Amino acid sequence: MGNRQEILLTGAGGQGLILASIILAHAAVNDNKNVVQTQSYGPEARGGASMAGVIIDIDTIEYPKVVNPTVLLCMNQASFNKYLPKLKRVGECIVIVDSTFVSGPFREEYKVQSYPITKVAKEKVGKEVVANMLALGVVNAAAGLLDRDIFRESIFELAPKGSGEINQKAFDIGYSLYEQGSGQDTNQSAQTPQ
Repeated sequence: MGNRQEILLTGAGGQGLILASIILAHAAVNDNKNVVQTQSYGPEARGGASMAGVIIDIDTIEYPKVVNPTVLLCMNQASFNKYLPKLKRVGECIVIVDSTFVSGPFREEYKVQSYPITKVAKEKVGKEVVANMLALGVVNAAAGLLDRDIFRESIFELAPKGSGEINQKAFDIGYSLYEQGSGQDTNQSAQTPQ
């Protein structure tokens, strides 16, 4: 995928995507990469739109905003509807959606990978709040962004006090979810909007 990675994490306020982007950026720094992290919130702190961008490169980063994502994560339907059509690298960008909240339509050329991220967080960890870390596990496994152990250390360091281990567990479950290949079903049932 080259040296430069542009990751866009999108969803609703309250899904923990800003924290996820900070942890991702921290892990990249610990992996000796150059990093820029940006974020924006919708009008409401919880429930409104939330978007965080992380650029990782071994070279100098001259512009701080994600322009051509190599990875797009959509944790709700509104973010999927908003950000998918803006992709410039159709077919090249890894698109991951949380099928708990995103139902498509999935156009074949976007190669969308759909995982029940929030549902699995609730079932396997007992807390929906760790869906953001589970999503990071899926994203890192799919895109090979950073060393897994360095990522886990950053999760433990930056997760809210007392929740490091449960967040690491969610991250590892995200890896397993990706490795099981359960996100490959969207292209088989791909739909083109009318």
